[in-house]
Amino acid sequence: MATHHLTTPLTDEAVAQLRSGDVVFLSGTIYTARDAAHRRLAESLDRGEDLPFDLRGAVIYYVGPSPAPPGRPIGSAGPTTSYRMDSYAPRLHALGLKATIGKGRRNTEVRDALKEHTGVYLGATGGAGALLSQCITAATVIAYDDLGPEAIRELTVKDFPLLVINDCVGGELYV
Repeated sequence: MATHHLTTPLTDEAVAQLRSGDVVFLSGTIYTARDAAHRRLAESLDRGEDLPFDLRGAVIYYVGPSPAPPGRPIGSAGPTTSYRMDSYAPRLHALGLKATIGKGRRNTEVRDALKEHTGVYLGATGGAGALLSQCITAATVIAYDDLGPEAIRELTVKDFPLLVINDCVGGELYV
């Protein structure tokens, strides 16, 4: 197990060095999206529209944060169960998405997409949303504001602690 300090946007070279079980401290810009936002992203792609952020090198965090308390950019921000986004993930990886963050297992199609497109699935600690939010220094809604907590947000993170669950060579932590 190795420890990596990575900054977004992620490159193929950075992702290729990661192996299941490695620890990652991620800094930079990441995006939030859950079920409803993923459905809208797919609909936009189907219509040939631009997405609200560039997928190339991007990281999506499956989270629906709670409201921000006074003086903080965001409330509790714990991971959502990832399998609910499995039907969308391969398409997004094919368009340049490099990593997703969540909890739980991914299906075969997602794991295959990680290998084909040099992607990675990172796990955040479930039940630790308040702690994880301490690594988020800024949060701005950039799309689908009507979805409330499920709106797409651009987050700035500093040393966000993660664990590599699925790597780009077929490794899986959950075996």
